[in-house]
Amino acid sequence: MVRRTKRKPANGDYTHITVILDRTGSMESIRDDTIGGFNSFLESQQSEEGRATMTLVQFDSQDPYEVIHHFRPVGEVAPLSRETYVPRACTPLLDALGRGIGDLDASLAGLGSSERPSKVVFAVVTDGQENASSEFTRERVEALIREKREEDGWQFVFLSADLAAIGDAVSVGMDRKATMFFRKTAGGSRRAWSSLDCALKELRADRTERIRFTK
Repeated sequence: MVRRTKRKPANGDYTHITVILDRTGSMESIRDDTIGGFNSFLESQQSEEGRATMTLVQFDSQDPYEVIHHFRPVGEVAPLSRETYVPRACTPLLDALGRGIGDLDASLAGLGSSERPSKVVFAVVTDGQENASSEFTRERVEALIREKREEDGWQFVFLSADLAAIGDAVSVGMDRKATMFFRKTAGGSRRAWSSLDCALKELRADRTERIRFTK
């Protein structure tokens, strides 16, 4: 069960970023592009003013929820490498989403109101559709996403190289304007990570209240 965490935080310049990263076998063709894209995104966020922490999770059917970093100050997050990002197996996307939401909610509930981030961003990067979940249903994930968006103000971002998966993301409660399709190429992956980086910078600097992607 998701815990209620709706208490106004005092940290106006504090942003928490959760990244749920697809590590399934179909990502092999853009493995190096994903590593490079994430590392460029990370380096850029590390140079931004204001406090930020990051949780990085990789998922596949061999390990549906591997936590690489948990609420670590963004400046201390290590880049990915071919040793730490190894595509394999199938896509338990719903399980990764459900567990990620529950994990983040529990972590926030454990913080005092003065310690909580004022902005919470939950970003998913994938190249395909759900095909291997066993714990969470679509209906349960939809209820969790709508609750956290509407009651706690979390912002969900969905980047996918599968156009059909965009529709699936919207169907479980994500804002269509915070989803982005990218081509499964080096350039497509680079632009997706760059777009996420730019949107997050705008949010962290209070130049926007919501993450939105444009054409």
